Amino acid sequence: MFVALEPRRLHRQVADQIRALIEAGELGVGAKLPAERDLAERFAISRPTVREALIVLEVEGYIQIKVGSGVYVCQRSFQTTNRLPVDDGDSPYEILQARSIIESAIAEEAARLAKPDDIARLDKTLRDMEGAIGDPVTMLVHDRAFHTAITDIIGNATLHRFAGQIFDRRMTPYFERLASHFEGPHTWRLALDEHMIIRNAIAANDAAGARDAMRRHLTASQKRFYESFGEEA
Repeated sequence: MFVALEPRRLHRQVADQIRALIEAGELGVGAKLPAERDLAERFAISRPTVREALIVLEVEGYIQIKVGSGVYVCQRSFQTTNRLPVDDGDSPYEILQARSIIESAIAEEAARLAKPDDIARLDKTLRDMEGAIGDPVTMLVHDRAFHTAITDIIGNATLHRFAGQIFDRRMTPYFERLASHFEGPHTWRLALDEHMIIRNAIAANDAAGARDAMRRHLTASQKRFYESFGEEA
């Protein structure tokens, strides 16, 4: 029923196989897909890759993900189904990994250069984030402002543009749907606490501490998306 895959855009290949089974009627409306762990074993891939494939199909309207229950085939309209383009952007996990590598180095350099005015700007973004907990759209705006404010301490326009652009890679229906399953007031509170640790290291001109705090923050952000949304949750 399922075929092991070659390691190239795996989540797309998984989505293609499951979509084909649904369209062929082998997985009917209301059918429950195998658990995330079982799908990962059958496809011989990681569970995050399975999760990304299922998000693609949910955005397209083929399935419904019920956290704590499982994944079910939907009744869908062929006229309104919006299939994502083949090149729909980078994997959310790849985006967060890339940010972890690059922004850790940015935070390290920013800590060497930070002045009181820079810390005041960081403090404002943190206050804005705290006031916006519960409003995911506004939280993202202030989250972006915090990370670009760190970049601006260095005073390099190219780095500022890069930091903003890589953050904005998450502003897609695909990433937003994934985030809707795993982000909420609790995870944003954790992110805010992690931001404070980064801020304190930069304020202390602790380059190594800022680098490590940023890496821990973005690694933790990535892990928050690893939680299962299947019946084993």
